Amino acid sequence: MRAIISDIHGNLEALEAVLADIRKQEIAQIYCLGDIIGYGPNPRECIDLVRHHCQVTILGNHDQAALFDPEGFNAGAERAIFWTRQMLESGDSASNERRWEFLGDLPRMRREDKFLFVHGSARNPLNEYVFPEDVYNQRKMERIFGLVDRYCFQGHTHIPGVFTEDYNFQPPEELGFKLELGEQKVLINVGSVGQPRDGDCRSSYVVVDGSTVYFRRVDYDFEKTIAKIYPIPELDNFLGDRLRDGR
Repeated sequence: MRAIISDIHGNLEALEAVLADIRKQEIAQIYCLGDIIGYGPNPRECIDLVRHHCQVTILGNHDQAALFDPEGFNAGAERAIFWTRQMLESGDSASNERRWEFLGDLPRMRREDKFLFVHGSARNPLNEYVFPEDVYNQRKMERIFGLVDRYCFQGHTHIPGVFTEDYNFQPPEELGFKLELGEQKVLINVGSVGQPRDGDCRSSYVVVDGSTVYFRRVDYDFEKTIAKIYPIPELDNFLGDRLRDGR
């Protein structure tokens, strides 16, 4: 068994709740598909937890933006990433150096037999969004599926669900929160730990047990996270408000 998480975005309360849920299931292996930081008020703590608990971590676009410069970010996301960088440059220098080294060593993808793990997509592991409505863009989906051997796990959109090779998208609810892996190629979006955007405020992640994928939702104290965001001028209040609505 292994858990696959993504898009924590500096949300410590959400990450701690998900890690507790994983521990209850006695799952030893955790993969993180990136965006540990950005938007949220606890970048240092979230990096430390991922370093300690995750056996595999993939680079996300917000992680890269903290390392270099944000490209294509809106004004609010850009302010948040510059603030995040300040947090990673202040305080204990030895701890910060370890965090920067960890981020700097993250790969853009990982392949294991028939499994591919990316943040964005198989075509552009860092930045490409694959939204549910992209099932109507046959050319895009053909090119992405052409790069997938069998199963691709991804995040980035913060919307959990499964894309099938016949250009359908199924949210977890339609699947009964469970998917049996077979011969068909699938793209599996694990959703977001720290900033869900599918109308459900609970954290989202998946558990892979043999050939079965389970979608999990976990409650967490988002009001505590919001209360941390509001006093920070560089973090827009919207970044807190959206946590209540899962948007």
